[in-house]
Amino acid sequence: MSSRLGEIESRTATARQLESVISAMRGIAAAREREAQGRLAGIRSAAATVGEAIGMVLAAAPSALPSAAPSLHAADRASERGLTRIVIVVCTEQGFVGGFNEHLVERVEHLQADAAAEIFVVGTRGAMLAHERGLKWAWSVPMAAHADDVMRVAGAITDAVYARFSDRDTSEVWLVHAIPGPGLEDRIVTRRLVPFDFARFRMSSRMQPPLLNLSLDRLLEGLTERYVYVELCEGLMQSFAAENAARVAAMLAASQHVKDKLEVLTRDYRIVRQDEITSEIVELASTSAFAQADSDGQVQP
Repeated sequence: MSSRLGEIESRTATARQLESVISAMRGIAAAREREAQGRLAGIRSAAATVGEAIGMVLAAAPSALPSAAPSLHAADRASERGLTRIVIVVCTEQGFVGGFNEHLVERVEHLQADAAAEIFVVGTRGAMLAHERGLKWAWSVPMAAHADDVMRVAGAITDAVYARFSDRDTSEVWLVHAIPGPGLEDRIVTRRLVPFDFARFRMSSRMQPPLLNLSLDRLLEGLTERYVYVELCEGLMQSFAAENAARVAAMLAASQHVKDKLEVLTRDYRIVRQDEITSEIVELASTSAFAQADSDGQVQP
């Protein structure tokens, strides 16, 4: 076997191994996407429960009750003065997601251009990309690698956001993340978390008010903080599902590329092998002809 055939066989074996790895990664990403999609129903149910509680508190509150929880008053006052906003962008912790992170960082760049913004980056890959593009970020946390880790990441973000309220004036808090579905550019959501919009909650129509052991202000503060946390959980879980959907698409494209490469290698192998067989036949035929000529010359008188 020639060195050319050996090289083609070696490359073919490597491509087949790569195809197996890509197939395994695609399967893992698809399973994680399905798991994340399944978790969204529970998160939305929790949001509905907290929202119902907020509606009950608003119905029981006197007319003088403020429209925002005390911990968010600083954000409301800062908004009137046009001070800094926080933009939380949810990127990925791992690669093989195509242009997923690039689209998210571009959206944040547009938001930062419109107003002074303090960037919170979720995901190591997003932080690396932001650094490469010269986008300064104030805080970062690794993105969840599994659906079970989403709640922990949401808690870390919530703590960091409310710490900013205590340290400085912040006008708004925005969440930028992707949602599952076709067309990445159309699947980027920009959602405002703070100032908190109480108008979206329907006040409870119960005749008997709920029995409360806390003051209305303190209870409303705790409920709004819990609702913001649940919103972060939903955004992170949607982004985790979208990330794995993007990874599935990237792996499908990579798998097709490997298949095309294998077809080229198989064709090259056949051509080289055919050329070698042809050369061997020609060589054998020439050797036989020379031998016959020599034999004919020896038998002549």
